[in-house]
Amino acid sequence: MARTSKSEGRTGLLNGLAAYGMWGLVPLFWPLLKPAGATEILAHRMVWSLAFVAVALLVVRRWAWAGELLRQPRRLGLVVTAAAVITVNWGVYIWAVNSGHVVEASLGYFINPLVTIAMGVLLLKERLRPAQWAAVGIGFSAVLVLTIGYGRPPWISLTLAFSFATYGLVKKKVNLGGVESLAAETAVQFLPALGYLLWLSAHGGLTFATEGAGHAALLASTGLVTALPLVCFGAAAIRVPLSTLGLLQYLAPVFQFLLGVLYFGEAMPPERWAGFALVWLALVLLTGDALRTSRRAARALGPAIADGKDRSTVRTRTPAANDATGGANGAADGTVREADSAAPGVSGASGAPGGAAVSGVAAVAAASGVPGAPVPEAGVSPLTEP
Repeated sequence: MARTSKSEGRTGLLNGLAAYGMWGLVPLFWPLLKPAGATEILAHRMVWSLAFVAVALLVVRRWAWAGELLRQPRRLGLVVTAAAVITVNWGVYIWAVNSGHVVEASLGYFINPLVTIAMGVLLLKERLRPAQWAAVGIGFSAVLVLTIGYGRPPWISLTLAFSFATYGLVKKKVNLGGVESLAAETAVQFLPALGYLLWLSAHGGLTFATEGAGHAALLASTGLVTALPLVCFGAAAIRVPLSTLGLLQYLAPVFQFLLGVLYFGEAMPPERWAGFALVWLALVLLTGDALRTSRRAARALGPAIADGKDRSTVRTRTPAANDATGGANGAADGTVREADSAAPGVSGASGAPGGAAVSGVAAVAAASGVPGAPVPEAGVSPLTEP
């Protein structure tokens, strides 16, 4: 059993590294699609992502969720909102990479956890621990420093961070599995995207049919580039702790930042280094606080579970004994929720920069098709890909 558990953990870690590695290296992919413009690439991504996930859903024969969704107008409205917000996120990210702003795009995903926390306070009236307040304050200072460094607000970073945080907030309420979520959102995007491509073709601006078979194949592969990291993320999320996922998620913006500086040769004057250093300091504080909270919750969880198991063996004694069992189990559940919320920056959608959402671990369990996966609290927020 221990060997199986260790093997599962290793498999989960490798899948997590693969998911965030792909999301981190995706800036190398979008320039390959030139001379297609960012809007055409975005439209192809929407169309081919739907085609890819439709095939996946046909293979696993999982369509019941669609009928349920169509019978719930409020939930359907949230899916439309999520699709609109992620369209902005995807579009800005693709444009930023292909316009030489990879470093600024990476900053958006560095500050995303800070924006998510700030939105939790402002919109959900959540209470922060002192270290979280400090991290948010340092993050705000970083934005001011970077505004001076760029000579303007870092609007690309802010747009990516706020759109993704909003996307996570909406996805938290929709509660759809990863593949199902991507299918629903790209179904909303499909007709406008296809209409734009047809319009572009009628006006002679479509590169899909004019730049050769290789270019067409690359545009079609945008669906695979969108969905494959999500599948790996789904396999990781059900096998490794949320705290591990929270740490792994920083791989994507780190890779993007390194690509921007070392491969694309983007400038990093001293004031920009200062701004990034402040952001990284905020993330160190945030992550350290989250790990401490997670360890405290884990220590408290052990006795609660043991107590619950001991009492569950004597259910037939008295009503009072059964009440005590329920109390112990309730305490354990509360501790699990605290541990989940401590995972640094794990948002509940789909992966990392600019992608599609997985609503918590329950959703990624559905995305990966693993039966009997644990169903967590809906409050774990989204992860996406660029």
